[in-house]
Amino acid sequence: MHKVLIANRGEIALRIQRSCRELGIQTVAAYAAVDRDLLHLKFADEIVCISKNDYLCSENLVAAALTTGCDAVHPGYGFLSENAEFCRLVEDNGLTYIGPTSEQIAEMGNKILARRAFRALGISPVPGSEEEIDNLNDAINLVSQIGYPVVVKAAFGGGGRGIRIVDDEAMLAGAFSAAKAEAAAVFGDGAVYIEKFLDDARHIEVQIFGDGKGAAIHFGTRECSIQRRQQKVIEEAPAPNISQSILDALCEQAVAAVAAIEYRNAGTLEFLYQDGEFYFVEMNTRIQVEHPVTEAITGHDLLRLQIETADGNLLQTQNDIMFNGSAIECRINAEDDCYLPSPGVLSEVIFPGGAGVRVDSHLYAGYRVPHYFDSLVAKLIVWDRDRPGTLRKMQRALDEMMITGIETNKRKLQKIVSHEKFQEGDVNTRFLDQLTG
Repeated sequence: MHKVLIANRGEIALRIQRSCRELGIQTVAAYAAVDRDLLHLKFADEIVCISKNDYLCSENLVAAALTTGCDAVHPGYGFLSENAEFCRLVEDNGLTYIGPTSEQIAEMGNKILARRAFRALGISPVPGSEEEIDNLNDAINLVSQIGYPVVVKAAFGGGGRGIRIVDDEAMLAGAFSAAKAEAAAVFGDGAVYIEKFLDDARHIEVQIFGDGKGAAIHFGTRECSIQRRQQKVIEEAPAPNISQSILDALCEQAVAAVAAIEYRNAGTLEFLYQDGEFYFVEMNTRIQVEHPVTEAITGHDLLRLQIETADGNLLQTQNDIMFNGSAIECRINAEDDCYLPSPGVLSEVIFPGGAGVRVDSHLYAGYRVPHYFDSLVAKLIVWDRDRPGTLRKMQRALDEMMITGIETNKRKLQKIVSHEKFQEGDVNTRFLDQLTG
């Protein structure tokens, strides 16, 4: 592999560019015209404008890769990173897709098929429908069996879209039709399914890598329970307050499952944990936003491993993966206290530093945060030898961080990190709703 097209923007594009450069691989940065001031464009070997304000233009991206002589395409996260058709277009044009196969993306992208596949591999999904629920009568019949509360989910959903929590029968009809309509509008397919809503659950995930030939390894667990509108806000590794033997068993089960399907490259299995039981939710077939906390406790560059795996290099063995300390990531979003986007020109950017402090961001003074894209503008990651030390370090780092010219969620993050229950690791997926009312 000699040249990679980066089919993304923002901090993840800069992150991909850095790992490629350290491997001696050239990069081509594909960008939208509204993003002409992105930081990674300054360091890429070539840049190509592929649209006015769009990163979903599959054909333009592949054409850019071909005309600039790229060997491979890295999709990052979001946008087209879990789009099977885009992956297939890359493959059909003789390029290497830095991720799983198009068939694997298609199967895992359909949450109903993914639930079925992992159930067959011995991993229990959250109780719910085995098939698409295509009418209200079927929904009523299923809910009568599993009981309220339930959640109606888009089969091809992601990013918190196409999801409706239903507390009682009076809400079901409206939530069902709303979820189907949003699924059709956002994901191009109105298929939905229904799961039991676990109202005291923690969101735990396992980072895995597969070589596509039946070998797989894991990089431990992450706690992702701090969420707003089903989108993660704070993540940490490893998951706290669960015995190591239980976490080891979960990781081993995840590895066995992805090895059985000959999964290739990076992936994440997401679970809900309640009353001492883990329930499979979905598999993400890409690198996760929260991958830095795993890098912090293992010392491995997961983007580099993605590239090496795609280039045909052998995976390391599980014995090569050592775990050390505790890490927490706070997502810095350009939004006000009501979660509304806050675009604008940055007048000042001061990021914290010191041992065990990392900031992944494309921000700089004078940069204009556009209103077209997701509000994530930076990730603040800290590591220390134990969780109490990591918590103190995160509080210090948040205090030091200054971003002016736009609104950010810094105050909310400070409130969460200093909260007694968060300090104790006593959280669930409804923590933030209960904290803010």
